[in-house]
Amino acid sequence: MTHIVDRRLNGKNKSAVNRERFLRRYRQHIKKAVADAVQRRSITDIERGESVSIPSRDIEEPVFHHGQGGKQEMVHPGNEEFVTGDEIAKPPGGGGGGSGSGQASPDGEGMDEFAFQITQEEFLDFLFDDLELPNLARKKLKDTEAFTYSRAGFTSQGVPAKLDVVRSLRGAHARRLGLGGSRRKKIRELEEQLAALKSAPEDLDAAFSHADQIEALEAEIASLKSNMRRIPFIDEIDLRYRQHIKKPKPATSAVMFCLMDVSGSMTQTHKDIAKRFFILLYLFLRKNYKKIDVVFIRHHTSAKEVDEEEFFYSRETGGTIVSSALKLMNKIIESRYSPDEWNIYAAQASDGDNWNDDSPVCGKILAERILPLVQYYAYVEITPQDHQMLWYEYEKVMEHAPQSFAMQQIADPGEIYPVFRQLFERKAA
Repeated sequence: MTHIVDRRLNGKNKSAVNRERFLRRYRQHIKKAVADAVQRRSITDIERGESVSIPSRDIEEPVFHHGQGGKQEMVHPGNEEFVTGDEIAKPPGGGGGGSGSGQASPDGEGMDEFAFQITQEEFLDFLFDDLELPNLARKKLKDTEAFTYSRAGFTSQGVPAKLDVVRSLRGAHARRLGLGGSRRKKIRELEEQLAALKSAPEDLDAAFSHADQIEALEAEIASLKSNMRRIPFIDEIDLRYRQHIKKPKPATSAVMFCLMDVSGSMTQTHKDIAKRFFILLYLFLRKNYKKIDVVFIRHHTSAKEVDEEEFFYSRETGGTIVSSALKLMNKIIESRYSPDEWNIYAAQASDGDNWNDDSPVCGKILAERILPLVQYYAYVEITPQDHQMLWYEYEKVMEHAPQSFAMQQIADPGEIYPVFRQLFERKAA
């Protein structure tokens, strides 16, 4: 057998390039392993790396070897039991060949499946592959930055809308003073000489007559005043425009509202499904945003904002009034999260059980007060049975806001990740 070894020089990061090529080649195996891992993990370790196994048959590589050459003559012996067309029965129990990966040798040795570890970042990349936040693809979530304009002095060029009149007139006045200061001083001196000359008696022995001296002084004064009048009141070099510079500020601030029904009809299984769905949504937003706030709201007959520990592990229960959670969410948005500065998302999980009189109220609050403020609202009904009244009310809302509202049903834990992908699947352009 011939082995070919590539000993060409490569950069120090050649292992990273090889790893990326390897991940692309076995993408389907890794995605399947990631999807399976999501279903069995708890909220505390859902984002760590994962060990991925690839069947040995899928990692076989072609090899070069020497074949039999030349002209060969072989004699194949016949048999006394079979003739052409007979079917050979399968040996009982596999004929003693055993079972395994198909790589076993006659002495019982074999080859295990190839296993490797993917990092946390790679795990999240495969977990959220081909997903996006609806209505926000054009904002380029990972690197988006907004800019605020701040004053940065004045400039001699700009648009008329930014002309600072006071600053321009002040500069023009300084220019006129600078250009005409010496002339005005000269004019004052000549006017004093002219006044003294007019008041003095005429000197008959002077080279110039008294009238000629007065005429010369008046002509020089008139020339200086004419030069003064030619100094423009305001010139282009006097114009000053307000200058603003763009200062980047993080615009990828997002808040996610998690609304969970903890009424008596929500069993522990329902709450666990809701918890897994919420953590997937949280990781998805955190991966795409530099800053993320999470607001946890539990509700039964009343709603209250809680921390993560109480949200997932509190045993408080009661009746069901879903509108209390929607009202609290709207109040929090108005007080702390301006839609001009925050990208607002919401995920609501419930079994759909609600007072009949309260379901229409929920639909009205959602359509008129919440959806105009949020980027996306996802409702998940956790029930293996028929839909409840709340589902039908939300269907009416979705008819008027299909771009910002979505709803799905989850019957068992195995449907959490597929439903999550349906809610955030990248839409074709």
